[in-house]
Amino acid sequence: MTRALVPLATGFEEIEAVTIIDVLRRAEVEVTVAGLTPGVLVGSRGIKIEPDVSLEGLAADGFDLIVLPGGLAAAEALMADERVLDLVRAHLAAGRTTAAICAAPMVLAAAGVEEGLEVTSHPSVRDRLGRATVKGAPRVIRSGNVITSQGPGTAMEFALELVGVLKGAEVQIALASAMVVSATAPGA
Repeated sequence: MTRALVPLATGFEEIEAVTIIDVLRRAEVEVTVAGLTPGVLVGSRGIKIEPDVSLEGLAADGFDLIVLPGGLAAAEALMADERVLDLVRAHLAAGRTTAAICAAPMVLAAAGVEEGLEVTSHPSVRDRLGRATVKGAPRVIRSGNVITSQGPGTAMEFALELVGVLKGAEVQIALASAMVVSATAPGA
């Protein structure tokens, strides 16, 4: 079974988090939503999500993918949490895929893993991405084992790119078609 970890913090961007979780689950990826704090978390627009587990004590070695949704407040909380930074470092060191959207690519810089990567992010945080090569296009960038994207409006193509990486192009295209998403969106 392919497994993905989605760490969430208060202030998460709802469109990004829900789209990532939903699309990955439609692709039959086992998604674990882990809260930085126990209990229900409130997103940037007031939508509440109850994580499956708390991040406390969770090991990244059982996951094929770690995906970091954005939302500025959530991204800042993720990048300030040593547990998240340690998970990202260990995950990438093991050659596994890590993905971040919107403001969450800042977490890569905070973890010190951004050097030599081509990344994108929300325009408002592009000056906070450390030593990465920051690009304004395309909307989703894959650089080695890191995938980044720009924000709520790119969440669907980002999630479909993750499906392509985990499950292959055939599943990615079939899922996009079933959801009536433009055939050019995945990997565009």
